Amino acid sequence: MVDRDIAALLRLEQEHAAREDAAAGQDPVVRSQSAAGHRVSMADVAARAGVSGQTVSRVLNGSPRVDPGTRARVEAAMAELGYRPHRAARALRTGRTQTIGLVAATLATVGNSRMLQAVADAAATRGYAVTVVTLGGSGDIAGAFARLREQGVDGAIVLNEATDLARQAAPPPELRLVVVDSPVDPRFGIVQVDHAAGARAAVAHLLALGHRTVHHVAGPVGSFAAAERERGWREVLGQAGAAVPEPQRGDWSAASGHAAGLRLATDTDVTAVFAANDQMALGVLRALAEAGRDVPGAVSVVGFDDVTDAADYRPPLTTVRQDFDALGARAVALLVAGIESGTAVAAETIPAELVVRASTGPAPR
Repeated sequence: MVDRDIAALLRLEQEHAAREDAAAGQDPVVRSQSAAGHRVSMADVAARAGVSGQTVSRVLNGSPRVDPGTRARVEAAMAELGYRPHRAARALRTGRTQTIGLVAATLATVGNSRMLQAVADAAATRGYAVTVVTLGGSGDIAGAFARLREQGVDGAIVLNEATDLARQAAPPPELRLVVVDSPVDPRFGIVQVDHAAGARAAVAHLLALGHRTVHHVAGPVGSFAAAERERGWREVLGQAGAAVPEPQRGDWSAASGHAAGLRLATDTDVTAVFAANDQMALGVLRALAEAGRDVPGAVSVVGFDDVTDAADYRPPLTTVRQDFDALGARAVALLVAGIESGTAVAAETIPAELVVRASTGPAPR
């Protein structure tokens, strides 16, 4: 790092610390002696360790041009003072902003909102902030990437329905991406749940209870997760020699599940329903109750996700659990590894688990 960059970094931290001191009513002259209530700057560390600001910067940057004794003295001063690098100053030093983007078609679905929380938690533990861009109804993923580039993010995670748009949009090559739930693509890191295996477990469970076939409330066209869950459903029915009914198409919402459930409830041959997510399963349960079809006495229902409230549905919902926390953590880990060490893109699959509750039972006689 050249001297003018060191000076700029010091000035930036000093200005930021002075603003915090002024806001707190503290005297900047006595800041380094204060035990709390202010932000310690790199200049404070240099003064405590008896070295130059350039030496502190070299220690922070992992430079080999610092002898072990001096490095130990600087690190001890940082620990003693509780020094934390200012984010903008760190960006000046490393060329990174410690910020990652998250792109989602919407945050209105339970799955996407859970993923946002999981990504934010995982990013925070690694010292990264998260900037969120939603596409709304526009589907303008190129514009989303442009906004993230303008904000200087170090990389981005793309969720669910937006991944199909990302594959078509030719993202800027300098923007490192990890996509959640997508077919393998050599341009991206990929983290996905084994949706097809989860669906197979759900359908096999229903067939084992004696149901002759299983009806499906599918997710929207264009969703990789929805397509994989539908594929798993079809595979098990085909292997069992069971009829494969025409799927009812929903949009992940409880309202769409309710509409599908009303159609299914009129057919007394329907004894088992696999919904592609728990929200649509909730709508199916409501429709069946309105039609006087007992669950699980007349119709068994299985969802997918295992949302927080699934055990409190009436009846408690049998569902396929996907681990949102693990999914978010692995997406962040894969992205940060690429940002910080240039690790090659990789693909990871997280297993899904069937959770049996009271919404499924033997087929009616």
